[in-house]
Amino acid sequence: MSIPRKRTTLPLAAAALAVVAALAFIATKDPHYDIRPGARAQNAHCARMVEEAPDRLAGKPHHSTGIPGVVVWGDNEIVLRCGVPELGPTTDPCFAADGVDWVLDDSRSTEGEKVITTYGRSPATEVTFTGSMSAPDAALIELSALVAPVKQTAQCIQPD
Repeated sequence: MSIPRKRTTLPLAAAALAVVAALAFIATKDPHYDIRPGARAQNAHCARMVEEAPDRLAGKPHHSTGIPGVVVWGDNEIVLRCGVPELGPTTDPCFAADGVDWVLDDSRSTEGEKVITTYGRSPATEVTFTGSMSAPDAALIELSALVAPVKQTAQCIQPD
């Protein structure tokens, strides 16, 4: 005599879908770094930036994240995200560092964290400095050299 079996196709299918969704989430967000890639992080300029990123920046070691278009130095003290949306006209403070225009995002910056984004370059690059890196002058000059090959199409600082 055989014992009737319950069909488990639906619960297993739901479990499989949950696993696929979790893997898709992990692929776009590294749990260790908690950083999402920019929408255009697959751009060739972003790949070049990740490849050419300096081993050390402001004395902080470079860490590979495996996240497209993302470079981290130190313990998340400096985070570069390439492929973020380009900025339009803004009233946020704009400054130039070694020929690259940057905008300080006042709404996202705090006393211990500064968020800056390139202006007039596509794809745009965002850099976040935290902790003791909230005044990043020397690091910004190095990062500007990394960003400079991306063609500039607009300026927020007009040359003299």
